[in-house]
Formats: sequence, C-alpha cells, structure tokens
Amino acid sequence: MKKKIIAALLVASMATGLLACGNNASGDTSTGSSDAATTTTAEATTVDTDTTTLRICLASEPDYLDPALNSSVDGACLAVNSFVGLYTYDENNNLVPALSDGEPEVSEDGLHYTIKLIESKWSNGEELTANDFVYSWNRAVAEETAADYSYMFAPIATNEDGTLKVEATDDYTLEVELNAPCAYFYDLLAFPTFMPVYQPAVEEANPDGTNPGAWAQEAGFVSNGAFTLESWTHNESMVYTKNPNFYRADEVKLEKLEFMLSADDTAIYAAYNNGDLDFDDQHIPSDEIEALANNPEFHVIDTLGTYYVGFNVNSDLFDGLTADQASKMRQALSLLIDRQWIVDTVEPTEKTPADTFIPDGMVDGNGEVFEAADFGYYDATTTGAGNVEEAVKLLEECGYSFTDNGDGTYAISPALEVTYLTNPSSTHEGVAQCIQQDWSAVGISVKVETEDWNVFLEDRKAGKFDIAREGWIADFNDPINMLEMWISNGGNNDMQLGNDPSNTAAPDWTKYDELINEIYAETDYAKRAELMHEAEDMLMSTYAVVPVYYYNHIYLQKSNVTGVYATTNNNIYFMYATKTAE
Repeated sequence: MKKKIIAALLVASMATGLLACGNNASGDTSTGSSDAATTTTAEATTVDTDTTTLRICLASEPDYLDPALNSSVDGACLAVNSFVGLYTYDENNNLVPALSDGEPEVSEDGLHYTIKLIESKWSNGEELTANDFVYSWNRAVAEETAADYSYMFAPIATNEDGTLKVEATDDYTLEVELNAPCAYFYDLLAFPTFMPVYQPAVEEANPDGTNPGAWAQEAGFVSNGAFTLESWTHNESMVYTKNPNFYRADEVKLEKLEFMLSADDTAIYAAYNNGDLDFDDQHIPSDEIEALANNPEFHVIDTLGTYYVGFNVNSDLFDGLTADQASKMRQALSLLIDRQWIVDTVEPTEKTPADTFIPDGMVDGNGEVFEAADFGYYDATTTGAGNVEEAVKLLEECGYSFTDNGDGTYAISPALEVTYLTNPSSTHEGVAQCIQQDWSAVGISVKVETEDWNVFLEDRKAGKFDIAREGWIADFNDPINMLEMWISNGGNNDMQLGNDPSNTAAPDWTKYDELINEIYAETDYAKRAELMHEAEDMLMSTYAVVPVYYYNHIYLQKSNVTGVYATTNNNIYFMYATKTAE
C-alpha cells in the first residue's frame, strides 16, 4: 500500500518539480519529468561545435559570489573557477601549490608556516601580494563580515585584538602562526573562504560596512582566477571570460564559460539533450538513470557528504518537553524514516542509507579511516515500517497516547501536525513525501512547504523553521569539518544548537563547544580522533541531525569535452577543459 501511495506522489512531483542545486555545500540528483526532452541521453545527443565556449548548468541564481560569504556548493564551483588561493586541487584530487611557491617552510613544532608566494596579478593587472591574504583572511573572520565559515580560521592563532596571527614580511612572504598542528591546513589553503579578495573594490562598494558582499553582486568585479564575470542577467545566465592575468593562463584553452541559471530540471535536461549545454550537473530524471548506466556521457563519482533531516531544537514543537523528551521525540521520527525506500525510489543512483552524519570513508587525521559507531539511525534488517511500535513507545514518553488502527498504523492524541520545509526540487519534495507517508503511520500530519533557494537558506540560518531538509558536502576530508559546524556560534549551525541556553527543551551545548576547542588544540592525532568520536556521539544523541543517505555526484558531459574534473567536495574545475568540434 505504501509503495503505491508514494509512487503516485513521486509521479506528481516529477511532473511539476523544480531543482535548486546545492545547499550548505551540497548538490542533489533531480527526479524531474523527461517529457520535454525530445531525445534521451541513452542515445546520441546533439554536440555544440563552438570549441571556444563551454555551456554549463550548475544551479539557479547563486547566493554569493564573494568567496568569503559563499556557503553553497554551486557558489564554491563558481569561486574555484574565478578565484585561486595558495593551494588548489589537481585532476587526481591531490592538493598542490597554486599561488604558493612550492611547499611552505614549517617549524619543527608544526605551529609556524612561512609561505612564499609566486608573482601573480589581479584581473585588472595589479600585483597580488601577501598583504592581500592578510587583509582577506582578517576580513573573513571580522564580525561585521558575518561569514558563515569564519570558524574555519580557528586553527590560526589570534592577537589580543582578535585579528589573526598572519603577517606579510614582504610582498611575497606570508608568516602564519597556528594554535596547534593542523592535519588539514593545506585543505584550508585551497578552500574558497581562504582565497584573496581585492581590497579597494570591497571597501569602495561597502563604505558604511552594512553590505560586505556588495562588491561582487554584479558583473565586472576584480578577481584572480582563470575566468572573470563579464555579464550577469540575474536568474537567467552568466558569462565568464578568460582572464589573461591568471597565473596559468597559457594552459586555459577556453575563451568563455556560459552558465544557464535555472531551477527547472526538465528544461535543463532538454537543453543538454538538444546541444545547448555541454555540462549538466545533477539535473537527471530518475527514470532515465537506468538507461544511462552504460552511457559514456553519464558520470558517477564519489562524494563525501550526507543528506539529512534537520530539527530546530528551539522550535515550538518541543515546548513543554525536557531536553531528554525532545530528543526522544526526534528519535521516534528518525526511526520511522524508511531510508532504503528513499534511495531506491527518489535517489536511484546507488546511494547508501546513512546511520551517522559523518560520511563513510573519511580519514581521521591519523592515517586511519574514521570508523563511526552504530547509532541505530538505520538498520538494513528493519525498515521504517518495522520501527513503528518502538517509535510509539518513545512518543508515549513525550506525553502522547495512541489508538491502534488495526492495520499497522496508529492515531495519535493530542493531534500533531508538523511543517517540513524544503526548497523546490523534485528530489527534495520526493524525499519529503516519503517522510510524510512514514510519519503518518503514527498519525502525524506533515505539511510540506517550499521556499525559493535564497529565502530557504536564510530562513534555515535564522531558525525560522521546525523541520527542514538539509545536506552537507564535506569541505575537506577530515571529520572536524562535519563537527565544527555545530558550535553554538557557527554560521552553518542551522539546528540552533546552543543558541538559546535558556531553552530547557534544547540540549546543553556547553560541553560540545569545549570538545571542539579541545580537538583544535590536541597535538596527539590518536587522542584527537577519540575526541572527534566523543563529539560525534554527543551530536547524534540529540537526534537534531537525522541522516538519511550519503551523497554521490552525478553529471552529464558531452563526448567532445575533456579535462573537466571534480573533487570529493563537489568543486568542479572547468579551466583546463578542452572542447573539440565533434
């Protein structure tokens, strides 16, 4: 019965669904209707013969182009193609020096880095110096910038005035002091938030300090990457052109990147099939995937990331409950989610149901795989339907009573209606409808609300929701990245953990904040791994972050395009691509 109902819901969703690719650094597979696609990618698709221009769709209108303010995966892709930092990733997913002139000199205690820079220029021809990094990094941590990722600078020591212990001793020498040895420091040097921004433009566009991202809200801004933004028709398209001042400009063969900005997965898929796009990231109808399995244009690559359901711990939904009861209520709802059914129907790309927030395959900084504990979020032998009785018992401890309907379902008293917030996408709405059906087994009524991408991001950040779809792609391969985002003052702490210490229904988050600081300071990597397990245990015990499945990354790329590569954090590098006429 359940499968018939969900199948009908998914058909309806696929007929009307829209895609917004990415969330806090995550992208998703779409399940849109293919009716408008006149050819399928299982057959030969039309090839564009303009070898100077690569036509791409990543997502709809980007939230930020300022690398310090962006926190979405599509924005990060734009950043790595228009800015470059001290390090970057190569086509084999290895960290390599970019503006750093070889490997930095590191002190014996691992706390002091001397980084020599190569000579390079901004897109306007001005010299880029070590002082540009000093300015940019301090801007990223400044309170008035309000960067979501400011916490990623925590490994760097600070002065009494709160500025970072980063100094330019000459135009091409950067001295950096750390609080403790950092296993992932080079990963940070490749991350968009650590990329330099052009100080005169930033300050000229924001004279009163109220709009830190103003300088990059229209085309023509100064950058230092392979491409610069030439034109931007908001909500429609963006055109990037080759930057002759890029430090590896002689290796960039393309003259233009043209981005289609759309949330209409059906239109995007049709555009790819008709030859109007050379690269389509994630917008592939689920009913086409089986036919695409052996098609050389279809790619599936590994990704370190987790799709999850997020609960606002300060929501009115938990009023009157103790912190323990609120966790049990969230645990009950987690038990009811049939993760295997979701990955088999909404996400049929060999995704894995998730039992913890930290994805499979992450390393612990000590040369070992970070082995997560079994938290009971997912059991292959017990589907959501098999957990109904246990969920009922947990909800009874929260003050609810139940009447057995005699068909494996229950009626709940008092009546309980919850609102599940998502952005418009046939994938996200399909997952929401599965959860809606799962929770109805115990009488809970679920209202699914959708918001446009940018509004959705801001409402989650501000805690203007009860329950929301969430996703996180790891910014680098270390569990700390999946853990540090939940500190009380973290810019990506959508679940509002620790944000209201007076709320007795929310978990006490003081110990968690202390744990993260211990991890930052720990010099023994084995002990550090133990502390990360302790932090993971604490996070998962709140049931505020309910994992559903682990991501992979799928995309379509025309046969006449080579040289595009993507990393496990879903950054896609287009600058060294080549395109032939056939």
